[in-house]
Amino acid sequence: MEINLLYVVAVGTVLAIVYYLLTKNKDYFHGKPIPSLAAKFLLGSTWPLYLRTLSFGDFIRSVYGKFPNAKVFGMFDLTAPVFVLRDPELIKKIAVKDFDHFVDHVPTFGSTDHDHPNLIVGKSLFALTGQKWKNMRATLSPAFTGSKLRLMFDLIVECSENAVRYYKDEARTKGPQEYEMKNIFSRFTNDVVATSAFGLQVDSLKNPTNEFYVTGKKMMNFSRFSVLLRILGYRFIPDILGRLGIDIIDAKHNSYFRSLILTAIKERETKGIVRQDMVNLLIQAKKGILKHKKQKEEDGGFAAVQESDVGKGQSLATLTDTEMVAQCLIFFLAGFDTVSTCLLFTTYELAVNPDIQQKLYEEIVATNSSLDGGSLTYDAMHKMKYLDMVVSESLRMWPPAPALDRICVKDYLLDCGDGLKFTIDKGTIVWIPVQALHYDPKYYPNPEVFDPERFGDEQKDNISTETYAPFGIGPRNCIGSRFALAEVKTILYYLLLNFSLEKTSRTEVPLKIIKGFGDVIPENGVHLEFRPRN
Repeated sequence: MEINLLYVVAVGTVLAIVYYLLTKNKDYFHGKPIPSLAAKFLLGSTWPLYLRTLSFGDFIRSVYGKFPNAKVFGMFDLTAPVFVLRDPELIKKIAVKDFDHFVDHVPTFGSTDHDHPNLIVGKSLFALTGQKWKNMRATLSPAFTGSKLRLMFDLIVECSENAVRYYKDEARTKGPQEYEMKNIFSRFTNDVVATSAFGLQVDSLKNPTNEFYVTGKKMMNFSRFSVLLRILGYRFIPDILGRLGIDIIDAKHNSYFRSLILTAIKERETKGIVRQDMVNLLIQAKKGILKHKKQKEEDGGFAAVQESDVGKGQSLATLTDTEMVAQCLIFFLAGFDTVSTCLLFTTYELAVNPDIQQKLYEEIVATNSSLDGGSLTYDAMHKMKYLDMVVSESLRMWPPAPALDRICVKDYLLDCGDGLKFTIDKGTIVWIPVQALHYDPKYYPNPEVFDPERFGDEQKDNISTETYAPFGIGPRNCIGSRFALAEVKTILYYLLLNFSLEKTSRTEVPLKIIKGFGDVIPENGVHLEFRPRN
């Protein structure tokens, strides 16, 4: 009887502690002079995402519209308090001016504090925190300048020409063909990353089951239940998962890419092979010879972010093997998904807006004529104003991340400038609602309309980086934005030069986006016909 009583007391104590941990923040916003969203037990205010009743973008736009007169409001992501910023000036304060208070992302993609051999993603630039992130950003930023991209541009052109040659051959033998855009662009971006980051020659169109593509596709399936559990684990018990060596990516996939990258590095170092790609730049970083150079940054297009000065005055760190593998891996994951998704939405918009497609085609023909039918050059790509306008507008309507997150790393007194002041406490989360800002008619009239003219020479001067952030904002923006934009523009150039993109009976208008926190892609894909041009 006494043992049973002790057992009941022990279980009751544990349940009480768990209940306390889950509910300790429930009144958090009651002490803040800002409005806040209602929350459900355990699921918080983000319950529509966890129950998959709204897409991520629709959720962001929905909550953004709840308090139209507020500069900032509160909500809960599960049990974590989140401050959502609506005001561009506050966004600038937190993401740029007072960045040192908001250096880190929410821990979602692996441990940064443990050295278990299975842990790779946590060593990537995206996941690193604090000074470790600053050191890595300073080390890698010389590898992502326009001058370095110029050296790799021919690799992107080669993949684009190979891809379009494949579709021309198909059309020649079978006539105009219908394709699912996510599938074809995933294969294209896979081949670009394979050659530019790993030094591999992969043709995922002619060899659709090649190991590099198949493994990458499995890695990108973040909707698997086991992966979702790991993501939640890193939200609540990151130290335990780190000690156990549990990474977001499956151990066998981590092992595959580790072997691939380290073998390529060893072969180059022993044979003295130099190839203008990401592996070569990382080898330079490993040796500590990749340096910042004082030079004017080349224009990467309107959407390209400006590299910050974070860490540029310090001595650069040399990379370990694991850190090199991590940077290659995150470069692959970002390139595989983000670029292919941008291309998917851009081609969709061009197909449903044939007048815009025709105008872009005319610019492409003029550029091709100026090159005497030769391959696209880096300089010629950057002279194509309308192409940049089309891609910029596509990224406005379909940003890769509907919201950006930051964690407050030390208590911060937020002054809203109208007499409203309060503290954002250390450990709480801040969200920047990118997609909602991109659809706010105050900044973009008729936001539901695909209109590249918003980014014309006169109009784009009225657009601020606080209300247009497809690649992030502040020092923690996307380091690879120029590379991503070059990929998108190059394949669009070759695709539209040779084909018109046409709707079919399977083209869904408007698109229905997958619900929940997962990938921002259409539920039923985007099906278009490639019709050869005369």
